Amino acid sequence: MSRRVVVTGMGWITPLGHDIDGVWQRLLRGESGVASTMLFDARTFPTTFSAEVKNFRLADFLNSQDAERHKSASRQAGFALAAASLAWRNAGLDRTDRLDRSAIGVYLGGGEGPIDFQNFAQCAIGAWNYEGGNLDTRQWAAIAAERLSAVVELEQDPNMAASHMACLFQVEGPNLNTLTACAASTQAIGEATEIIRRGDAEAMISGGCHSMIHPLGVTGFNRLTALSTRNDSCITASRPFDRTRDGFVLGEGAGMLILEEYEHARRRGATIHAEITGYGSTADAFRITDIHETGRGAIAAMSNALKGAGVKPGDVHYISAHGTGTVENDKIETLAIRSVFGEHARKTPISSVKSMLGHLIAAAGAVELITCILAIRDGKLPPTINYQNPDANCDLDYIPNTARDAHVTRCLSNSFGFGGQNDTLIVEKPRG
Repeated sequence: MSRRVVVTGMGWITPLGHDIDGVWQRLLRGESGVASTMLFDARTFPTTFSAEVKNFRLADFLNSQDAERHKSASRQAGFALAAASLAWRNAGLDRTDRLDRSAIGVYLGGGEGPIDFQNFAQCAIGAWNYEGGNLDTRQWAAIAAERLSAVVELEQDPNMAASHMACLFQVEGPNLNTLTACAASTQAIGEATEIIRRGDAEAMISGGCHSMIHPLGVTGFNRLTALSTRNDSCITASRPFDRTRDGFVLGEGAGMLILEEYEHARRRGATIHAEITGYGSTADAFRITDIHETGRGAIAAMSNALKGAGVKPGDVHYISAHGTGTVENDKIETLAIRSVFGEHARKTPISSVKSMLGHLIAAAGAVELITCILAIRDGKLPPTINYQNPDANCDLDYIPNTARDAHVTRCLSNSFGFGGQNDTLIVEKPRG
């Protein structure tokens, strides 16, 4: 019999703050974390705004010794360490000395570190052979040896956040990282759940972290025409499912959960916030940046998650949509929900907190799963803000603009990523 997996700890670092209840109340009030980009000078970019994490210092979350040890952590690795520290304390793991740390692991959806852009650009400019129209690689290496830091370069590797985390908590179990774009942290949580179910760990720290608010990150998404360019009204730019949507708003942050085998959590008297009961993961097998027009991958992911949880569509009380605010994603996600939920599609409330937080890329799914757990806890559903113009292709209940009271015991959370990755989780009110 498959072992049960429960959530005993939660922590996040978001554009609206970092404490669970404070951010949750801001989301219920429909507040936005979007503003003009300050991490670099974006005035000449097609998109000049983003959802940044404000006033973040890793030292505010760790003791002085740990803060010194991890001072080289990249921006998103710092977010991960801070969010995980909050989750660890929320789970009460800081108050026990009886942990078998060899039975605790890490599974992250961690993004690549921001490139050392200014120094990298200086290397390229200084080594460019203008007469020959090519790069002098010897000159590039010489400049790079002077300007680039080996530690900073190492911190660009996506696995480094997971490495920092293992060291911080001295956990010696399975340690993995996946970077399946915008689906990464949902996939990480799903796979971490499977690790516990099959008995390879008693607990896992799982979630995601990412920051792509830098010149190359914004350039890439602008060239894909994926970002909103509503520079004159950035707070209203993220408008999932609205007919006038023109792209997503780039955000950053981290969301972390402590997952435990049910009996392990009970033995130590942990507070159980929720139970992960279903997980579905599929590939579109289609194109790199386009969702299959029938939504086949999303349909399969949701269907597999429902099957794994042993529930029917009518048993789901809320859907946390991927809901990016791009024309294609919202249309096809709606189509997929209609296909899976049938007659229940119009009766099931749906919302996208990306309308307030922006798109946290690899961290998005974990943060959104936490909002599902809070919806179950409080019986309140977060809104999709900036929804003013209905779209004939998006004809479901998106909880427009105002939070809603509701009876919630079971939620479905979707994450879909470039490359055709589709991941869905089912989370439920904890059972006895």
